[in-house]
Formats: sequence, C-alpha cells, structure tokens
Amino acid sequence: MTATVNQIPFTKVDGCLPAPLCWLLPPRCVVCGDAGMPGRDVCAACHAELPWQGHACPRCALPLPVAQDCGHCLQHPSPLDAVHAVFDYAFPLDRLLPRFKFHQDFAAGRVLAQCMAERFAALPRPAAILPVPLHPSRLRRRGYDQALELARPLARALKLPLSTGLLQRRRATSAQSRLDAAARQRNLHGAFQLTAAAAVPAHVVLLDDVMTTGATLHAAAQALRCAGAQRVEAWVCARVA
Repeated sequence: MTATVNQIPFTKVDGCLPAPLCWLLPPRCVVCGDAGMPGRDVCAACHAELPWQGHACPRCALPLPVAQDCGHCLQHPSPLDAVHAVFDYAFPLDRLLPRFKFHQDFAAGRVLAQCMAERFAALPRPAAILPVPLHPSRLRRRGYDQALELARPLARALKLPLSTGLLQRRRATSAQSRLDAAARQRNLHGAFQLTAAAAVPAHVVLLDDVMTTGATLHAAAQALRCAGAQRVEAWVCARVA
C-alpha cells in the first residue's frame, strides 16, 4: 500500500521550532536539539540513528530483505537504469523532509544534502545532475525548489556539473501526494520537456527529495530518453516503502 507523504504538520522533531538567526549560533542538531557535530546541524548519535537505507531493489530503491530486482520492476521495465536512495522514509526523515520542503527549514536541508553527498560519493559519476524541476506557478507559491536546494550543495561537494535549464516542467500538475499510484501516472503524462535544441548528456542523474511510486521520476526520465540520453539514474534523499 502506498504511504502518504509530505502531509505532516510542521513541528520540529523534538517539538521546538528552529531558532532564528541560527547561522550566528553553534550548530544544533535538527533532530534532538543537542550540539551538532563540527560544521553539521546534526549530532553524532542522531546521525547514526537516521534510517539509512540498507538492501533495496537496484531499479527502484524499494527496501527489500536482499538487494535484487523487485517483482514490479521485473514485470514493468522502468525508464530509469537505477535508483539510489539515502534513507527509508521513516522517522525522523518523515519530519525533516516536510520541514525542509514546505516550511523553509534550510538547516534540515543542509543535513539532508550532506548525507546525500556521503552516500553518493562512491557511485559512478554522471555527466550532469538534473534536479527535478517545479512548475513555475508552484515555484512562485513555495518560493524555492527543494530539489535544486539539495542538488546545489551535492553537486558542489561531489564536483559534478549541475544542469538547471535542460529539463522543464511544462504542465502545472496536481499535487502528487493527494493521488493514488494510477492517478499519479496520469497526472505526470507529458509533464516534462527538454529545452529546445539542448544537448542531452549520455549519462544523467535526476535528483529529487523523495520517491513514492516513481511517477514523477519516470516521466522526467522518459523525456530524457526521448531526447537521446543513454543512461538515466535517479538519486533521491528518501524512498517510501
């Protein structure tokens, strides 16, 4: 059964709101509020207890007892060659991601980007990282693109090219969190397009915050495939089981 994500009211994991002007203060753990590690907004204990993903399907990152293709991927080939997730979507990620995505908690975002850099540093290097774009109307309402805010520090840390203009969202779709799996696929059909006459790298990575059914990433990957990409992977912060 598909889990509902990104619909949790904004509360700090320990019940407190983020402190104003936190950049003036020593790092504090975004999970428990204790002192953070040097230069990190998370303490060592909470960092170790985050729901780091273990074994998973290599095609969709669905958590599994062993690393092998899941039944769905065996029956339904994906436009993605691989999906890599840092975390399972569990506590406290189910609090940190909505805080960052909807409530401008950029300290949480920094922690997530740093964890993504840790996990993805050993993966094969793509020619470019492409954050999954928001439609301009949603970007205006939210004020920032959470995928781009994760992609910037990640690309900088891993010294990888960041492409922000190649992929465009041409339709303002309904919020995916309100739809079931079949409706998510219909909602995203034809939602992405490539910039006219853009040169598409042979190996690209789509970057997003959370993967549920994969409908958004599949739609974006299909657009890249049609434009000539030979290998398309997805790197996500968290995967919903």
